[in-house]
Amino acid sequence: GVGRGNPLNRAVCALLAAARTQVIISTPYFNPPRVLMRELDHALARGVRVELIVGDRTANDFYIAPGEPFSASGALPYLYEDNLRAFTRRRHAAIASGQLQVRIWNDPGHTFHAKGVWVDQRYSLLTGNNLNPRGFNLDLENGLLIDDPQGQWLGPREAELAELRRHAPKIGSAEELGAKAEHPKDVRRFLRRLRYSRLEPLIKRVL
Repeated sequence: GVGRGNPLNRAVCALLAAARTQVIISTPYFNPPRVLMRELDHALARGVRVELIVGDRTANDFYIAPGEPFSASGALPYLYEDNLRAFTRRRHAAIASGQLQVRIWNDPGHTFHAKGVWVDQRYSLLTGNNLNPRGFNLDLENGLLIDDPQGQWLGPREAELAELRRHAPKIGSAEELGAKAEHPKDVRRFLRRLRYSRLEPLIKRVL
């Protein structure tokens, strides 16, 4: 459906709210809507283990390699990375304890588009939703929710997750993502102008 309260959005939030032991989320673009961030923090507060699998900036379709002509869209992978850096920095204690795992997927020459939510060894949500504000509010999205109380789906599910993790090592801190000062000069200039224009919150709502 389309719109903030559509059934898919409600299903995602309900899954996170019901999690008892584990939440795994895979998304290529780390720009979670506020409601999703809130549910993740509530899950951490309940003692739920949270694992995020996120694409490296070089695995993004919009990534522009250093030395190639710059365009505004080429700044998007860095904007997503900045979001993830801020997220991990604020939750460093959960990362240090192992309750929160952040994995960065990178397989040179390939882009990352895997999306999904897995909860408590029982629920698997297969969806094209990027779990970002655009996916929650603007795009027409659908999904398939698998409820597996008997564990009949665990084998294929674990095999799929193992394949995702194979190219997604864990990071131990925000510092492993590098510093904003290391962004290419054109990217730094563009993001600085975006923030000074106060358009960044609006841009994030449509990305």
